[in-house]
Amino acid sequence: MASKGASSRAAARKQKDKWKSKRWYKIRAPRQPWNFKQIGETIAEDEELLIGRMYEITQQEVDGDFSKMNVKLKFRVTEVVGQDAITEFAGHEVLKDHVRRQIRRYRGKVDDVIDAVTDDGYYIRIKPLLITRQRCKTSKKQAIRQSVKELILQTAASSTWMQVQKKLLDGTMQEEVESVAGKIVTIREVILRKSQLVQTGVVTDDGPTLEEIQDDEERVVAAKEAVITAAMSSEEVEEAEDAPDVLAAEVQEVAEQAEEAPEEVTEAASEDLSSLTVAVLKERLKEAGLPVSGKKADLIARLSE
Repeated sequence: MASKGASSRAAARKQKDKWKSKRWYKIRAPRQPWNFKQIGETIAEDEELLIGRMYEITQQEVDGDFSKMNVKLKFRVTEVVGQDAITEFAGHEVLKDHVRRQIRRYRGKVDDVIDAVTDDGYYIRIKPLLITRQRCKTSKKQAIRQSVKELILQTAASSTWMQVQKKLLDGTMQEEVESVAGKIVTIREVILRKSQLVQTGVVTDDGPTLEEIQDDEERVVAAKEAVITAAMSSEEVEEAEDAPDVLAAEVQEVAEQAEEAPEEVTEAASEDLSSLTVAVLKERLKEAGLPVSGKKADLIARLSE
């Protein structure tokens, strides 16, 4: 009878490796206003497991605006087409560290939670935060909340969700809130610290389709590969054209070394003769049939000739 440990190991070997069955999917921003821009990647075992998954990214990474690095955008996956996970904009949130840095002693803080419905039926929730330059009375805070609430409700009722979204992200709604609340008390900072899409309304089909975006991406990749190939081929041609010049330079260098060689040999010979004694030098001169008179330098010069 097999032991309990052996049976558990056998069962573990039979168990399917879930990682092998998982696939990578491209996360794409909504059709409007980002034209299905790829904002990330995720992995999943099945397409159905992607539906409803939330993906967070800073606005700076999406729009390239460095001043929006403290704003976090939220996207919810609503559909999977092939290897692409299509999302909808689910709201935004300002990082809590940035909000806390705006609050100081002797300043007033006015915050609220406002639910509104856009012209195309989107049910949204916006949470504004206003920082006053000085402390203010409760009555003024209530007046600020009421005026800001009326402004946001009117803006949402007369605008589509896309228009409201644009005002939220580009700072237009903040300016409108500041101008309304500034009539009551001096405002130091306005932060729309959070927005949330509670319920989807009427979805529009404006803008390019996913197939058109994919075709454009393929053309861009093909163009980059063509540029790289052309650059590599041009470098090879330049190297081939420069080869004769390089060879000529090498030949000239060898010739110069050959011309300098006798001088070097002569110098080396003179260095060897200088290490000999005068008697040895005279014997070599006698053997060569040369005069043996003179100083050591003269003897070396005769032998070097």
